[in-house]
Amino acid sequence: MDKAAPWGRAVEAALRGIEQANLRRCRRVAETPPGRIATFDGREYLLFCSNDYLGLANHPEVVAAFQRGAERWGVGSGASHLIAGHTAAHQALEEELAEFLGRERALLFSTGYMANLGVVTALCGRHDTVLEDRLNHASLLDAARLSGARLRRYLHRDTRMLEQRLAGMQGERALVVSDGLFSMDGDLAPLPELAELAAHYGAWLMVDDAHGIGVLGAGGKGTLEQFALSQLQVPVLVGTMGKAFGVFGAFVAGSKSLIELLVQRARSYIYTTALPPAVAEAARASLRLIQGEGWRRERLQALIHRFRLGARQLGLPMLPSGTPIQPLLVEETRRVLELGEGLRKKGILVGIIRPPTVPQGKARLRITLSALHTEPDIDRLLDALGELT
Repeated sequence: MDKAAPWGRAVEAALRGIEQANLRRCRRVAETPPGRIATFDGREYLLFCSNDYLGLANHPEVVAAFQRGAERWGVGSGASHLIAGHTAAHQALEEELAEFLGRERALLFSTGYMANLGVVTALCGRHDTVLEDRLNHASLLDAARLSGARLRRYLHRDTRMLEQRLAGMQGERALVVSDGLFSMDGDLAPLPELAELAAHYGAWLMVDDAHGIGVLGAGGKGTLEQFALSQLQVPVLVGTMGKAFGVFGAFVAGSKSLIELLVQRARSYIYTTALPPAVAEAARASLRLIQGEGWRRERLQALIHRFRLGARQLGLPMLPSGTPIQPLLVEETRRVLELGEGLRKKGILVGIIRPPTVPQGKARLRITLSALHTEPDIDRLLDALGELT
Protein backbone atom coordinates (compact mmCIF):
# COMPACT_ATOMS: atom_id res chain seq x y z
CA MET A 1 0.00 0.00 0.00
CA ASP A 2 1.32 3.40 -0.99
CA LYS A 3 1.08 5.50 2.18
CA ALA A 4 1.83 8.67 0.16
CA ALA A 5 -1.14 8.10 -2.15
CA PRO A 6 -3.51 10.49 -0.28
CA TRP A 7 -1.05 13.30 -0.91
CA GLY A 8 -0.84 12.50 -4.60
CA ARG A 9 -4.62 12.46 -4.92
CA ALA A 10 -4.88 15.78 -3.05
CA VAL A 11 -2.37 17.41 -5.40
CA GLU A 12 -4.22 16.19 -8.48
CA ALA A 13 -7.55 17.34 -7.06
CA ALA A 14 -6.13 20.78 -6.31
CA LEU A 15 -4.84 21.10 -9.88
CA ARG A 16 -8.21 20.07 -11.30
CA GLY A 17 -9.93 22.68 -9.16
CA ILE A 18 -7.56 25.40 -10.39
CA GLU A 19 -8.15 24.36 -14.00
CA GLN A 20 -11.94 24.26 -13.66
CA ALA A 21 -11.97 27.75 -12.10
CA ASN A 22 -9.97 29.17 -15.04
CA LEU A 23 -7.19 30.10 -12.64
CA ARG A 24 -4.32 28.01 -13.94
CA ARG A 25 -1.16 30.03 -14.53
CA CYS A 26 1.23 29.15 -17.35
CA ARG A 27 4.77 30.29 -18.05
CA ARG A 28 6.09 31.52 -21.36
CA VAL A 29 9.74 31.05 -22.27
CA ALA A 30 11.29 34.25 -23.62
CA GLU A 31 13.87 33.84 -26.36
CA THR A 32 15.08 37.46 -26.36
CA PRO A 33 16.27 40.01 -23.78
CA PRO A 34 13.80 42.36 -22.05
CA GLY A 35 12.43 45.17 -24.20
CA ARG A 36 9.29 46.51 -25.86
CA ILE A 37 9.41 43.55 -28.28
CA ALA A 38 10.07 39.99 -27.14
CA THR A 39 10.02 36.61 -28.85
CA PHE A 40 8.14 33.62 -27.42
CA ASP A 41 7.90 30.29 -29.28
CA GLY A 42 9.37 31.86 -32.38
CA ARG A 43 6.86 34.72 -32.58
CA GLU A 44 7.46 38.38 -31.79
CA TYR A 45 5.10 40.17 -29.41
CA LEU A 46 4.66 43.77 -28.37
CA LEU A 47 4.95 43.70 -24.57
CA PHE A 48 2.65 45.60 -22.26
CA CYS A 49 3.25 43.34 -19.25
CA SER A 50 6.73 44.25 -18.04
CA ASN A 51 7.69 46.22 -14.93
CA ASP A 52 10.74 47.62 -16.73
CA TYR A 53 9.12 51.05 -16.57
CA LEU A 54 12.16 53.10 -17.62
CA GLY A 55 13.55 50.63 -20.15
CA LEU A 56 16.79 49.98 -18.28
CA ALA A 57 16.81 46.17 -18.12
CA ASN A 58 18.81 45.86 -21.34
CA HIS A 59 20.43 49.28 -21.35
CA PRO A 60 24.02 49.11 -22.69
CA GLU A 61 25.49 50.94 -19.70
CA VAL A 62 23.73 48.63 -17.25
CA VAL A 63 24.79 45.53 -19.19
CA ALA A 64 28.40 46.78 -19.36
CA ALA A 65 28.42 47.47 -15.62
CA PHE A 66 27.21 43.93 -14.98
CA GLN A 67 29.91 42.50 -17.24
CA ARG A 68 32.65 44.53 -15.56
CA GLY A 69 31.29 43.46 -12.19
CA ALA A 70 31.40 39.80 -13.17
CA GLU A 71 34.96 40.18 -14.43
CA ARG A 72 36.03 41.72 -11.14
CA TRP A 73 33.88 39.87 -8.60
CA GLY A 74 32.85 36.65 -10.33
CA VAL A 75 29.25 35.56 -10.74
CA GLY A 76 28.34 34.84 -7.12
CA SER A 77 28.97 36.34 -3.71
CA GLY A 78 29.87 33.01 -2.11
CA ALA A 79 28.40 33.70 1.32
CA SER A 80 25.89 35.70 3.29
CA HIS A 81 26.55 39.38 3.97
CA LEU A 82 27.51 38.68 7.58
CA ILE A 83 30.01 35.93 6.77
CA ALA A 84 32.12 36.88 3.74
CA GLY A 85 29.68 37.96 1.02
CA HIS A 86 29.46 41.72 1.60
CA THR A 87 31.69 43.35 -1.01
CA ALA A 88 32.72 46.91 -1.78
CA ALA A 89 30.14 46.83 -4.59
CA HIS A 90 27.34 46.12 -2.10
CA GLN A 91 28.61 48.78 0.27
CA ALA A 92 28.81 51.40 -2.48
CA LEU A 93 25.28 50.65 -3.67
CA GLU A 94 23.87 50.90 -0.15
CA GLU A 95 25.55 54.26 0.38
CA GLU A 96 24.41 55.59 -3.00
CA LEU A 97 20.82 54.46 -2.42
CA ALA A 98 20.74 56.13 0.99
CA GLU A 99 22.07 59.38 -0.45
CA PHE A 100 19.64 59.26 -3.37
CA LEU A 101 16.65 58.76 -1.08
CA GLY A 102 17.78 61.21 1.60
CA ARG A 103 18.07 58.52 4.29
CA GLU A 104 20.78 57.73 6.80
CA ARG A 105 21.41 54.16 5.68
CA ALA A 106 20.20 51.47 3.31
CA LEU A 107 20.41 47.68 3.47
CA LEU A 108 20.34 45.30 0.51
CA PHE A 109 18.08 42.26 0.35
CA SER A 110 17.89 39.63 -2.38
CA THR A 111 14.22 40.28 -3.22
CA GLY A 112 11.43 42.62 -2.23
CA TYR A 113 9.58 39.67 -0.71
CA MET A 114 12.54 38.94 1.54
CA ALA A 115 12.92 42.61 2.45
CA ASN A 116 9.31 42.86 3.60
CA LEU A 117 9.50 39.60 5.55
CA GLY A 118 12.74 40.72 7.17
CA VAL A 119 11.54 44.15 8.23
CA VAL A 120 8.16 43.25 9.71
CA THR A 121 9.37 40.15 11.54
CA ALA A 122 12.36 42.04 12.93
CA LEU A 123 10.23 44.93 14.22
CA CYS A 124 7.07 43.18 15.38
CA GLY A 125 6.10 40.31 17.65
CA ARG A 126 3.03 38.80 19.26
CA HIS A 127 2.41 41.81 21.52
CA ASP A 128 2.33 44.24 18.59
CA THR A 129 -0.23 45.16 15.93
CA VAL A 130 0.34 45.51 12.19
CA LEU A 131 -2.27 47.54 10.30
CA GLU A 132 -2.36 47.01 6.53
CA ASP A 133 -4.27 48.18 3.48
CA ARG A 134 -6.36 45.30 2.15
CA LEU A 135 -4.72 45.57 -1.27
CA ASN A 136 -1.15 45.45 -0.01
CA HIS A 137 1.27 43.14 -1.79
CA ALA A 138 1.11 39.52 -0.66
CA SER A 139 4.60 39.73 0.84
CA LEU A 140 3.47 42.45 3.28
CA LEU A 141 0.49 40.40 4.42
CA ASP A 142 2.63 37.27 4.75
CA ALA A 143 5.20 39.24 6.73
CA ALA A 144 2.62 40.33 9.29
CA ARG A 145 1.33 36.79 9.70
CA LEU A 146 4.84 35.40 10.07
CA SER A 147 5.74 37.99 12.70
CA GLY A 148 3.11 36.67 15.10
CA ALA A 149 1.71 40.18 15.57
CA ARG A 150 -1.99 40.89 15.41
CA LEU A 151 -2.88 41.75 11.82
CA ARG A 152 -5.64 44.33 11.33
CA ARG A 153 -6.58 45.23 7.77
CA TYR A 154 -8.43 48.32 6.59
CA LEU A 155 -10.31 48.92 3.36
CA HIS A 156 -8.26 50.17 0.44
CA ARG A 157 -7.08 53.75 1.04
CA ASP A 158 -9.69 54.12 3.82
CA THR A 159 -8.01 56.43 6.33
CA ARG A 160 -11.17 56.73 8.42
CA MET A 161 -11.20 52.97 9.01
CA LEU A 162 -7.49 53.04 9.80
CA GLU A 163 -8.03 55.76 12.36
CA GLN A 164 -10.80 53.71 13.99
CA ARG A 165 -8.40 50.78 14.21
CA LEU A 166 -5.66 52.93 15.73
CA ALA A 167 -8.00 54.63 18.18
CA GLY A 168 -9.27 51.27 19.42
CA MET A 169 -5.85 49.92 20.32
CA GLN A 170 -5.05 49.10 23.93
CA GLY A 171 -1.54 50.47 24.29
CA GLU A 172 0.26 47.97 22.05
CA ARG A 173 2.87 49.15 19.56
CA ALA A 174 1.56 49.61 16.05
CA LEU A 175 3.16 49.45 12.61
CA VAL A 176 1.11 50.88 9.74
CA VAL A 177 2.11 49.26 6.44
CA SER A 178 1.14 50.25 2.93
CA ASP A 179 2.25 50.00 -0.65
CA GLY A 180 3.20 53.39 -2.07
CA LEU A 181 2.01 52.64 -5.60
CA PHE A 182 -0.37 49.68 -5.65
CA SER A 183 0.78 47.12 -8.18
CA MET A 184 -2.62 45.86 -9.35
CA ASP A 185 -4.72 49.06 -9.21
CA GLY A 186 -2.03 51.57 -10.20
CA ASP A 187 -3.18 54.14 -7.64
CA LEU A 188 -1.27 55.79 -4.81
CA ALA A 189 -1.67 55.35 -1.07
CA PRO A 190 -2.83 58.48 0.78
CA LEU A 191 0.59 58.73 2.38
CA PRO A 192 0.29 62.22 3.91
CA GLU A 193 -2.83 61.13 5.79
CA LEU A 194 -1.21 57.83 6.80
CA ALA A 195 1.83 59.69 8.12
CA GLU A 196 -0.36 62.10 10.06
CA LEU A 197 -2.36 59.29 11.65
CA ALA A 198 0.75 57.30 12.50
CA ALA A 199 2.32 60.32 14.20
CA HIS A 200 -0.87 61.15 16.11
CA TYR A 201 -1.26 57.64 17.50
CA GLY A 202 2.42 56.93 18.10
CA ALA A 203 2.70 54.31 15.36
CA TRP A 204 5.46 53.77 12.81
CA LEU A 205 4.76 53.92 9.08
CA MET A 206 6.33 51.49 6.61
CA VAL A 207 5.96 52.04 2.86
CA ASP A 208 6.79 49.50 0.16
CA ASP A 209 7.49 51.70 -2.85
CA ALA A 210 8.63 48.93 -5.19
CA HIS A 211 6.67 50.33 -8.14
CA GLY A 212 7.13 54.01 -7.34
CA ILE A 213 10.87 54.50 -6.93
CA GLY A 214 12.44 55.54 -10.21
CA VAL A 215 9.06 56.45 -11.72
CA LEU A 216 7.41 59.01 -9.45
CA GLY A 217 8.66 62.32 -8.11
CA ALA A 218 10.61 65.00 -9.94
CA GLY A 219 13.88 63.21 -9.22
CA GLY A 220 12.55 59.66 -9.45
CA LYS A 221 12.71 59.15 -5.70
CA GLY A 222 9.23 57.70 -5.63
CA THR A 223 5.95 58.22 -3.88
CA LEU A 224 7.53 59.81 -0.84
CA GLU A 225 9.15 62.49 -2.99
CA GLN A 226 5.84 63.08 -4.76
CA PHE A 227 4.22 63.76 -1.38
CA ALA A 228 7.29 65.51 0.13
CA LEU A 229 7.50 63.11 3.09
CA SER A 230 10.63 62.78 5.22
CA GLN A 231 12.36 59.91 6.99
CA LEU A 232 10.81 61.14 10.24
CA GLN A 233 7.31 60.84 8.77
CA VAL A 234 7.98 57.50 7.04
CA PRO A 235 10.65 55.72 9.10
CA VAL A 236 10.70 52.53 6.99
CA LEU A 237 11.04 52.60 3.21
CA VAL A 238 11.31 49.46 1.08
CA GLY A 239 12.25 49.53 -2.59
CA THR A 240 13.16 47.02 -5.25
CA MET A 241 15.57 47.06 -8.16
CA GLY A 242 13.63 44.68 -10.39
CA LYS A 243 11.14 47.28 -11.62
CA ALA A 244 12.26 50.75 -12.74
CA PHE A 245 15.92 49.89 -12.06
CA GLY A 246 15.64 47.02 -14.53
CA VAL A 247 17.97 44.81 -12.48
CA PHE A 248 17.30 42.60 -9.45
CA GLY A 249 17.30 42.84 -5.68
CA ALA A 250 15.76 45.07 -3.03
CA PHE A 251 16.63 47.36 -0.16
CA VAL A 252 15.35 48.96 3.02
CA ALA A 253 16.24 52.57 3.78
CA GLY A 254 15.88 54.42 7.05
CA SER A 255 17.73 55.54 10.15
CA LYS A 256 21.08 54.16 11.24
CA SER A 257 19.48 52.41 14.20
CA LEU A 258 16.73 50.82 12.08
CA ILE A 259 19.23 49.39 9.61
CA GLU A 260 21.50 48.15 12.37
CA LEU A 261 18.57 46.38 14.00
CA LEU A 262 17.75 44.69 10.69
CA VAL A 263 21.36 43.54 10.34
CA GLN A 264 21.00 41.88 13.73
CA ARG A 265 17.45 40.53 13.48
CA ALA A 266 16.14 40.24 9.92
CA ARG A 267 16.29 36.50 9.27
CA SER A 268 15.78 36.89 5.51
CA TYR A 269 18.92 39.04 5.48
CA ILE A 270 21.07 37.04 7.89
CA TYR A 271 20.40 33.54 6.62
CA THR A 272 20.76 33.84 2.86
CA THR A 273 23.52 34.29 0.32
CA ALA A 274 24.25 37.89 -0.58
CA LEU A 275 23.15 39.33 -3.89
CA PRO A 276 25.86 38.77 -6.54
CA PRO A 277 28.13 41.83 -6.52
CA ALA A 278 27.91 42.08 -10.31
CA VAL A 279 24.19 42.74 -9.87
CA ALA A 280 25.02 45.48 -7.39
CA GLU A 281 27.32 47.08 -9.96
CA ALA A 282 24.53 46.94 -12.56
CA ALA A 283 22.12 48.54 -10.08
CA ARG A 284 24.60 51.35 -9.47
CA ALA A 285 24.63 52.06 -13.21
CA SER A 286 20.81 52.05 -13.25
CA LEU A 287 20.73 54.47 -10.35
CA ARG A 288 22.97 56.88 -12.25
CA LEU A 289 20.62 56.71 -15.23
CA ILE A 290 17.55 57.24 -13.05
CA GLN A 291 19.16 60.35 -11.61
CA GLY A 292 20.61 61.70 -14.84
CA GLU A 293 17.94 60.93 -17.44
CA GLY A 294 14.73 62.53 -16.25
CA TRP A 295 13.46 62.46 -19.82
CA ARG A 296 12.58 58.81 -19.32
CA ARG A 297 9.97 59.75 -16.70
CA GLU A 298 8.73 62.61 -18.87
CA ARG A 299 8.33 60.31 -21.85
CA LEU A 300 6.57 57.72 -19.73
CA GLN A 301 4.07 60.32 -18.51
CA ALA A 302 3.38 61.41 -22.08
CA LEU A 303 2.68 57.81 -23.10
CA ILE A 304 0.39 57.32 -20.09
CA HIS A 305 -1.55 60.43 -21.09
CA ARG A 306 -1.87 59.22 -24.69
CA PHE A 307 -3.10 55.79 -23.63
CA ARG A 308 -5.65 57.10 -21.13
CA LEU A 309 -7.01 59.62 -23.61
CA GLY A 310 -7.49 56.89 -26.21
CA ALA A 311 -8.99 54.49 -23.66
CA ARG A 312 -11.48 57.16 -22.59
CA GLN A 313 -12.48 57.76 -26.20
CA LEU A 314 -13.11 54.02 -26.59
CA GLY A 315 -15.14 53.90 -23.37
CA LEU A 316 -12.86 51.28 -21.82
CA PRO A 317 -13.49 50.60 -18.10
CA MET A 318 -10.07 51.71 -16.88
CA LEU A 319 -9.35 52.08 -13.17
CA PRO A 320 -8.22 55.61 -12.22
CA SER A 321 -4.42 55.61 -12.50
CA GLY A 322 -1.87 58.18 -13.60
CA THR A 323 0.98 55.69 -13.36
CA PRO A 324 2.53 53.13 -15.74
CA ILE A 325 0.15 50.52 -14.32
CA GLN A 326 -3.10 50.78 -16.28
CA PRO A 327 -5.73 48.23 -15.17
CA LEU A 328 -8.65 47.51 -17.51
CA LEU A 329 -11.38 46.06 -15.32
CA VAL A 330 -13.07 43.02 -16.87
CA GLU A 331 -14.52 41.37 -13.73
CA GLU A 332 -15.40 37.93 -15.14
CA THR A 333 -12.51 35.47 -15.17
CA ARG A 334 -13.41 33.69 -18.41
CA ARG A 335 -13.85 37.01 -20.22
CA VAL A 336 -10.45 38.34 -19.13
CA LEU A 337 -8.86 35.17 -20.50
CA GLU A 338 -10.67 35.68 -23.81
CA LEU A 339 -9.49 39.27 -24.09
CA GLY A 340 -5.93 38.35 -23.21
CA GLU A 341 -5.94 35.58 -25.79
CA GLY A 342 -7.43 37.92 -28.38
CA LEU A 343 -4.60 40.38 -27.85
CA ARG A 344 -2.05 37.56 -28.00
CA LYS A 345 -3.36 36.52 -31.40
CA LYS A 346 -2.80 40.11 -32.51
CA GLY A 347 0.80 39.93 -31.31
CA ILE A 348 0.32 41.86 -28.06
CA LEU A 349 0.96 40.53 -24.55
CA VAL A 350 -0.61 42.09 -21.45
CA GLY A 351 -0.96 40.88 -17.88
CA ILE A 352 -4.03 38.71 -17.29
CA ILE A 353 -4.85 39.10 -13.61
CA ARG A 354 -7.30 36.79 -11.87
CA PRO A 355 -8.09 35.76 -8.28
CA PRO A 356 -6.47 35.20 -5.88
CA THR A 357 -4.12 38.00 -7.00
CA VAL A 358 -7.19 40.27 -7.03
CA PRO A 359 -10.56 39.75 -5.30
CA GLN A 360 -13.35 37.74 -6.89
CA GLY A 361 -15.17 39.79 -9.52
CA LYS A 362 -12.15 42.09 -10.03
CA ALA A 363 -10.31 40.29 -12.84
CA ARG A 364 -8.49 42.65 -15.17
CA LEU A 365 -5.98 43.19 -17.89
CA ARG A 366 -2.93 44.76 -16.25
CA ILE A 367 -1.42 46.94 -18.94
CA THR A 368 1.99 48.35 -18.10
CA LEU A 369 3.77 51.05 -20.06
CA SER A 370 7.49 51.64 -20.50
CA ALA A 371 9.60 54.55 -21.66
CA LEU A 372 10.69 52.20 -24.47
CA HIS A 373 7.22 52.22 -26.02
CA THR A 374 6.44 54.47 -28.97
CA GLU A 375 3.30 56.40 -29.85
CA PRO A 376 2.51 53.88 -32.63
CA ASP A 377 2.80 51.09 -30.02
CA ILE A 378 0.15 52.80 -27.89
CA ASP A 379 -2.10 53.30 -30.91
CA ARG A 380 -1.71 49.66 -31.94
CA LEU A 381 -2.76 48.52 -28.46
CA LEU A 382 -5.76 50.87 -28.45
CA ASP A 383 -6.85 49.70 -31.91
CA ALA A 384 -6.68 46.07 -30.77
CA LEU A 385 -8.66 46.78 -27.59
CA GLY A 386 -11.25 48.67 -29.62
CA GLU A 387 -11.75 45.67 -31.90
CA LEU A 388 -12.00 43.16 -29.03
CA THR A 389 -14.26 45.05 -26.61
